[in-house]
Amino acid sequence: MTIAQFFGPLTRRVESVSLFLIIAAAGSLWAFIGLAEEMAEGELQGFDRWALMLLRNPADASDPLGPGAVETAMRDITALGGVTVLTLLTVAVVVALYLRRKRASALFLLVAVLGGQVLSHVTKLAFDRPRPDLVPHGVEVLTASFPSGHSMMATTTYLTLAVLVARVEPRKPLKLFYIALAAVVSAAVGISRVYLGVHWPSDVLAGWTLGAAWALACWTVARWLGGTGRIETETAAPGP
Repeated sequence: MTIAQFFGPLTRRVESVSLFLIIAAAGSLWAFIGLAEEMAEGELQGFDRWALMLLRNPADASDPLGPGAVETAMRDITALGGVTVLTLLTVAVVVALYLRRKRASALFLLVAVLGGQVLSHVTKLAFDRPRPDLVPHGVEVLTASFPSGHSMMATTTYLTLAVLVARVEPRKPLKLFYIALAAVVSAAVGISRVYLGVHWPSDVLAGWTLGAAWALACWTVARWLGGTGRIETETAAPGP
């Protein structure tokens, strides 16, 4: 029996979208593990210092690039990845799903976001990397640096919210819009953390990759649960 003959029946049972999600989640996790190993060995110091200083005034490292309004905007953006905003948004979407009688989806969303929060705290405690000391911090920070909790939780929460909201949206353009918007917001939050000097760039990359791995895994599980009837099935587009 050839490899193709052995794996053929298996791959036919797995929907192509689900297979893509599994591969993407595994790739994101692999990228995070690679970053963590490089960080632990000190291989990322040169890159981190170079990338962080790109966002600083060459004549004064304490001054971020751009006028004061840009720094204010970055503080506003970074708040989108904070616990307060993410909690309020998650609660709002959970209530909306519940009111739409998507109660299993609402519970799944709550578990997914809380699980991502726990994973973020555990990884921070495990690596315990100090915050950047090259420049003043633009906002107050209290926890360890690796991975970026704001970047990870923004990626986890916004992508998971987008996916579950997209499941009850029948129009494909809006489904894609929700997911694209979640990706853009997550990227902006991560960039703001580096701009404000509270994270090394590799912290943000790690937060994005681990958050994406968690969100993609949750997406895969949601599709499987929907297929087995344990949560509400995805709303199909209306016919012509």
